[in-house]
This record gives sequence, C-alpha cells and structure tokens, in this order.
Amino acid sequence: MAEVTVVRYSFEGEKFEILVKPDPALEYKLGKKKDISSVLVSDDIYTDSSKGTKPSIEKLLKAFQTEDTGEIAHKILQKGDLNLTTDQRKKMVEEKKRQLVEFIAKTYVDPRTHLPHPPLRIEQAMKDARISVEPQKHIDEQVKEIVEKLRSIIPLKSENLSLEITIPAQFASQSYAVLKSVGSLKNEEWQNNGSLKAILEIPAAARPNVIDRLGSITKGSASVEVIQ
Repeated sequence: MAEVTVVRYSFEGEKFEILVKPDPALEYKLGKKKDISSVLVSDDIYTDSSKGTKPSIEKLLKAFQTEDTGEIAHKILQKGDLNLTTDQRKKMVEEKKRQLVEFIAKTYVDPRTHLPHPPLRIEQAMKDARISVEPQKHIDEQVKEIVEKLRSIIPLKSENLSLEITIPAQFASQSYAVLKSVGSLKNEEWQNNGSLKAILEIPAAARPNVIDRLGSITKGSASVEVIQ
C-alpha cells in the first residue's frame, strides 16, 4: 500500500487537499484516532497536491474560518473524501452501517408496539431493501433516505414519549442525573419526603433502556407511566 494518499474537499467550487498516511487517516475518520499530527504527511494545505499549488489565506478563511492548519486538516478529513483501498472501503462501510443501525434503533420505533426494532431486524431489512451505505457520508446525510427505503420492509416511526416518573427518596438524587442524561425534563417536583416526581420526554425507542436503568438504580421501586 502507498504510504501517502490524498483527502479532497470542495467548498463553493474551491478545492482543498491534504496528504495523509492511509491507515491512520482511516482510523481518524472512524473516530478511533484523535491525534491529527500522526495522520498528516505534512502540515501543508493544497489546491492541487500533485502540482504543489496552495490556496491563499483569504480562501482558507472563507472556507474554514481559520488559518490554523491543524484545524483545517481536521475539517478536511472529517468532511472530505479519503482515497480508500478496497479493504479500507469495506471496513468503513461496515462501521458506518453499524452506526446507522444503532441510530435507527435508538430513534425509530414500530408504530404498532411503540418499541424499537431489534438491530438484527434492521440489518436484515437493510439487506432486503438492498440499501447501500456511503462510507464517507455522515449519518445525518443518509439516514432520512435509508429510513424511507426501510419502510417498505418494516414499519418505522420517529416519535417522542412523555413519561410520568416517581422515584423514592433514597434513590432520587442518583436517578435525577440519569433522567437528565437520557431525555428532556419537562417538569420536576421534589416532595417533602425527598421523593421526586418528574415528567420526562424521550425518543420512544429509548423507553426500554430508561426503564431498565431506573429499575437497576431503584431496585425496581420507581414508578414509570406513559402519558397519553
């Protein structure tokens, strides 16, 4: 494998390129590597790396709002196209598919049961619908179209639920932190005896996870009711 490859990024018709080490660049793009200096072959930003031509400071500022080459390289790697080997592309497709399945399972429910589909069912539906995943496109750019295609195979609906939750006093403070992390607290009332009553809004698909976590913390003593 070549020790150097190119990442290309376009912004309003302007082209930008950086030279990177192939495997570290892929690890960085997948979020498994944080140190961009170990990815870059050099700090240079090019308009055409094969010719050695570079953009003006004005063009860099317009496209990236900074002159910092490390920050610019980070944005190019995140948003640009990395030249991939066949093995790298396969690895990246699998990782992106895993992220998409996880996102759909957490965000969408079966409207008949208001419960999430198991990840394996979503994976099978993606196969049945012959959905192709773009390895270098962000999830947000793909998920809407993918969900539309999946709906011909499995019913999917994005919806929120409001839960009325009562937590006994001895578990209230620990549970409160969990409630704030899993959803949006619409109302909270601390009772004189130290117990907590709250209205929590969450994605419908998150309900089983929220109930499990509260059950674990409160040893099953929490009350959770869906508000219609």
